[in-house]
Amino acid sequence: MPLVGRDWTQSGVAKLFSAIKENGYQLLFLSARAIVQAYLTRSFLNNLKQDGKALPNGPVVISPNGLFPSLYREVIRRAPHEFKIACLEDIKKLFPSDYNPFYAGFGNRDTDELSYRKIGIPKGKIFIINPKGEVAISHCIEVKSYTSLHTLVTDMFPPTSLVEQEDFNSWNFWKVPLPDIE
Repeated sequence: MPLVGRDWTQSGVAKLFSAIKENGYQLLFLSARAIVQAYLTRSFLNNLKQDGKALPNGPVVISPNGLFPSLYREVIRRAPHEFKIACLEDIKKLFPSDYNPFYAGFGNRDTDELSYRKIGIPKGKIFIINPKGEVAISHCIEVKSYTSLHTLVTDMFPPTSLVEQEDFNSWNFWKVPLPDIE
């Protein structure tokens, strides 16, 4: 869309992602776009600036497929998650088997949530953003935005220097499990 003069970036994204990076997290940008779109994608990410903040640097992982196979997978079959899951699983294999390097995931489609859940990101750390800029966590939209999430950044993304093991913190120990609702 930037090629035709339309800015579809959500307000506050650069500030939020910068704060997440400042808390010690590494960002990875993942797209099922074709390899021929790599330059445009990287250029867009590198040049995005909002209120004096730029998106933090991070690897940009893009499908190695050509334009037509990627478009067919994403637009016709509506299955970009096939590439994303395979890619994230390959990255995960670079780490010890008992360690998940992925802490949270942001996306704009239900298939992104499917991809993140498949590789072990907890439901409460998957953020899906709709075209209105509303952020849903586990399909619950509480009219959150990137800007409102920024106020929670130290709670959702505690500084890595202070992080206690999440499985055994007081919140996870005392909370009552939510029932599964299909």
